Amino acid sequence: MTLIGYARVSTADQDHALQIDALTAAGCEKIFSETASGAQRDRPELGRLLEYLRPGDTLTVWKLDRLGRSLPHLLEVAMSIAERGINFRSLTDGIDTTTPAGRLVFNIFGSLAEFERELIRERTMAGLAAAKAAGRTGGRRPKLTERQVATARQMNADGESITAIADVLGVARSTVYRVLGQSSPSIEGVTP
Repeated sequence: MTLIGYARVSTADQDHALQIDALTAAGCEKIFSETASGAQRDRPELGRLLEYLRPGDTLTVWKLDRLGRSLPHLLEVAMSIAERGINFRSLTDGIDTTTPAGRLVFNIFGSLAEFERELIRERTMAGLAAAKAAGRTGGRRPKLTERQVATARQMNADGESITAIADVLGVARSTVYRVLGQSSPSIEGVTP
């Protein structure tokens, strides 16, 4: 079992030394470190670390918040490495998926995250149902008012070009085509 460390600080004026010392003392053979906000999902060194890990390795961090700021993101990373046969260990949080107790704690975190996702989903669905009952619909507001649509139709019936109608209404030609129920013409075989 190879321990591979990951150290992260948020700003350039912070130092990795404390984390690197703790990871080295824990027995990490290789340590990836970077300076990046935990809220950033695209962290180059974390990406290299995840590619470097092999089945049987243990991704080791000094503290959970060094890997990510949100529980869903932490769980996403931990679940993806677990599927690859890679363990996870947080030195200060007492999580070590190589032990039964560590797996229990990790699974409780996973269950809580799933519960949170379900609650968010239920609240979203209830909000949409309430909005629908109140006569509101979701989505973007229409680009054109009913009066502007009527103007577009009248201008089209009078023989005005799509470009002229779009200019008068201050919208893109594709919007005019859409409200008139027409297909946009193809240009060199590509539909705009």
